[in-house]
Amino acid sequence: MDLTINLTSLEFETGLSEYERNFTYLRSRAAALSVCGCGHAVFLTQLLSLLREKLKDMSNKSHRPLNIGILGGGSIGKKLAMVLLAMPGFRPSDINISTKRPETLSEFSKSGVPCYRDNRRLAGWADVLFLCVARAQLLHVCAELRSHLPAHCLVYSFTSAVPVRRLSLLLGHSFVLKPQYDVVACDSAQMGRHHNQVTETLKDEEVVSATCPLSVTGALSSGQQWVSALLYGLLNICTAEGLGSSQSLQLLNELLQTSSSTGVLTCQSFVNASCASTLTNSEEPFPWINLIDAQTKQTPLSSYLSGHEALQSCISAMYHKTFSGL
Repeated sequence: MDLTINLTSLEFETGLSEYERNFTYLRSRAAALSVCGCGHAVFLTQLLSLLREKLKDMSNKSHRPLNIGILGGGSIGKKLAMVLLAMPGFRPSDINISTKRPETLSEFSKSGVPCYRDNRRLAGWADVLFLCVARAQLLHVCAELRSHLPAHCLVYSFTSAVPVRRLSLLLGHSFVLKPQYDVVACDSAQMGRHHNQVTETLKDEEVVSATCPLSVTGALSSGQQWVSALLYGLLNICTAEGLGSSQSLQLLNELLQTSSSTGVLTCQSFVNASCASTLTNSEEPFPWINLIDAQTKQTPLSSYLSGHEALQSCISAMYHKTFSGL
């Protein structure tokens, strides 16, 4: 029971001047960014994990669980780790955290999450690496990671101030995803209710709807470029596993649980007509897609996604399902 509820003297706004009160919306907006950021990162992680399971079933080979690396033990790194630990299917040993002060993460260490100070070790271990560092630390971190990131490692950046193309150059690595949020509504108080309790916030169905990547009613929007880049990233993983184009399409349609018997994703969804014609009815794999271009340029998939309500519905349904077990 929270004994401080309705005690206005203990509220954040108490003591602020009228001028300062004009900027209190920034606090709820920052909280909304944390919720959206963690929600989308967990959605990506869930898709990667499910894809790994399907690859295991398809190949009849043993695949180890997804290795999830979090670089940075500050506010956002801790929140992301807490949400991941609350998700069914993820074990503490599936998550590693590298930070300058691992001794401050005793709550995670005690739960079984390895915490240490070795960014290169984390990069070499992780299948997906979340950069949760401040901009002031980014240059040093990128220099440290450069040449130490395996080609298969998907880097996901929470550092918003550095464009994705610049980040790719700093890392010497092109398998990078970075969400770009646009504020489409000012009332983000709903997501800021539990300022430091992102896991609790993501249990709210209305919040999940508002943070859905393709939502047009949420307080923040990541746009269709991020979603199409995410799908291209999944396609690249299929290509890296040596799957032919038809196998990759079958797997991704199954992953998104599309209702159509033939699936909503086709060769033309991902590549131009010329390339698609050579892949259709062929066992050739898809070409490796540059994720930086996928996030900065118009692509066949971003065009396809914008006009395909069935695919949008499938992605939204998967997003909602991700948090149904919290």
